[in-house]
Amino acid sequence: MIDPNLFQLVCFYAFAAVTVAAALAVISLRNSVHAALALVLTFFSAACIWMLAEAEFLAIALIVVYVGAVMVLFLFVVMMLDIDQEKLREGFVKFLPVGVVVAVVMLVEMLALIGVRVMHAQTMGPNPAGDSNTAWLGKALYTQYLLPFEVAALILTVGVIAAVALTLRHRTGVKRQQASEQVAINPRDRVRVVKMAAERPVEVRPAPAEEVQP
Repeated sequence: MIDPNLFQLVCFYAFAAVTVAAALAVISLRNSVHAALALVLTFFSAACIWMLAEAEFLAIALIVVYVGAVMVLFLFVVMMLDIDQEKLREGFVKFLPVGVVVAVVMLVEMLALIGVRVMHAQTMGPNPAGDSNTAWLGKALYTQYLLPFEVAALILTVGVIAAVALTLRHRTGVKRQQASEQVAINPRDRVRVVKMAAERPVEVRPAPAEEVQP
C-alpha cells in the first residue's frame, strides 16, 4: 500500500512543476488564447497546492474569482481584440488541442487530490481538529465578525451603485440613441413620396461644321 505522506509529497512536486511550467508558458507563448489557457492551468495548479496545505478557502476563492471570473473576462477581451498575430476569428478548432491538454491535466490533478484525501481518511480517520478552515471561517464571519462583514458588503454595494451612476450621467455634446423615440416615430413623417411626370432626355445634336471658303 502506498504511503499517504509519500503520495502527498509526490503530488505536491507534480503540482508545483505544472504550476511553474504553465507560468513559463504564459510569458513565452505567442498565441494570446494559448497564454490565457496556460494562466488558467497555473491558477488551478496553485489552488491544488493550497488544497494540499489544507487551505480550502483560498483554493476555492482562487478558482471562483480568478479562474471563473477574471480569466473569462480575459478570454472575452482577447477574442474581441483584432490582433494581427493570429487569425482569432477562424474558429475555436485551432485552440481545441491546447484546451483538451489543459482539461486533462486539471482532471488528473483533481483525481490526485481525491486520492490524497481518501488515503488520509482511511489511515488517520476523521479530522481531530474538527471542522475545516472553510467551515471555521464561515462560522467566525457570520457570528463574531458579522457587523464588519455587513459594513464591507454595504461599501461594495455603494461602490457598484456609484459606478453605475457615473456611467449613466448625461454629457453635453454626446450623441445618444433614444430607443423609445425611435420606435414611436411615424414612417409617414420621415419619408415623403413625390410624384413627377416622366421626362425624356433631350438629344443634343452636334452643330454643323462651317464651310471654309477659298
